[in-house]
Amino acid sequence: MSDVLRELTEEGVSVWLDDINRDRLRTGNLEMLMRDFWVRGVTSNPTIFAHALSQGDAYDEQIADLKIRRVSVEEASRMITTYDIRWAADVLRPAYDETDGLDGRVSIEVDPRLAKETAATIAEAKQLWWLADRPNMFIKIPATAEGVPAITETLAKGISVNVTLIFSLERYGEVIDAYMAGLEQAAANGHDISQIASVASFFVSRVDSEVDKRLEKIGTPEAAALKGKAAIANARLAYELYEQRLATPRWAALAAKGARVQRPLWASTSTKDPAFPDTLYVVELVARDTVNTMPEATLRATADHGVLRGDTIHGTYEQSRQVFAELEKLGISYDDVVRVLEDEGVSKFAVSWNELLETIRTELSTK
Repeated sequence: MSDVLRELTEEGVSVWLDDINRDRLRTGNLEMLMRDFWVRGVTSNPTIFAHALSQGDAYDEQIADLKIRRVSVEEASRMITTYDIRWAADVLRPAYDETDGLDGRVSIEVDPRLAKETAATIAEAKQLWWLADRPNMFIKIPATAEGVPAITETLAKGISVNVTLIFSLERYGEVIDAYMAGLEQAAANGHDISQIASVASFFVSRVDSEVDKRLEKIGTPEAAALKGKAAIANARLAYELYEQRLATPRWAALAAKGARVQRPLWASTSTKDPAFPDTLYVVELVARDTVNTMPEATLRATADHGVLRGDTIHGTYEQSRQVFAELEKLGISYDDVVRVLEDEGVSKFAVSWNELLETIRTELSTK
């Protein structure tokens, strides 16, 4: 077993794998990662599923059966993806039981083309929850303006939610409020809120990709000195906001009823710039009650040569604010950066979903 990943777990960071495919499940790879690499959860997204469907023969038998049944492409996509989610949830169930539901979770995303449609997102979340039918699931809902009320309504129905595509601190505050409102409504609806869970997925590396692109255009020494700093600063300030909201009377009232905290989850944690250490977004974002979901390459890099320094978030808040103050001085608008990233994130996942549907359409016509 990896000593580094064990140490990371002991620091209060849950190690999750940001990938799913049927080969991992049928070969026992996921069990191996749980045993040897301290993996305690799995996240998926439309890009991951699109890639999985385009590789190998793992899905051939199911697609052939779906063709015989004359299932539509849209319905086939739900059948294929929820099959993997159910299987992964069953593999992860021991971790779910051992941690009293804290970990052992697997996430599936609503159709990203619905990201701007509140009612449709709620309806899709209910359908996926019913179809996959596992208590250790999360339904992923994008943190768009239209997604925020869908988060509240979905939680109010007793459905656990992974809020995805969070980039801005302002939107994250709305997400925390949506979580609390959802739990309040769930309690009023008669649900046991101790059984409802949530994580808030703050995307990390994409912030540096966008900011550093703008810094390179400026081209000054001051700009160069800020490269690779925005993403970590943003995530650290998100953790500060998380702590602030936990200190409110509103949260205290929910906690008294058994509510679970909505843990911050660090997503998009592979470094995109080869000049950065490949463990950057792991070792610099260590604090209790967080999740770091990593692609396998980042997981293995952390296990192999990651160097932990204990908690790397507390004590950094003023320094983090200074990063954004210096970016503003250079003319880089935080509000514009996060707006671009949210729009691009929704668009990219929609493109991936369409690629997934096209792959299924092709497979159904040839099997």
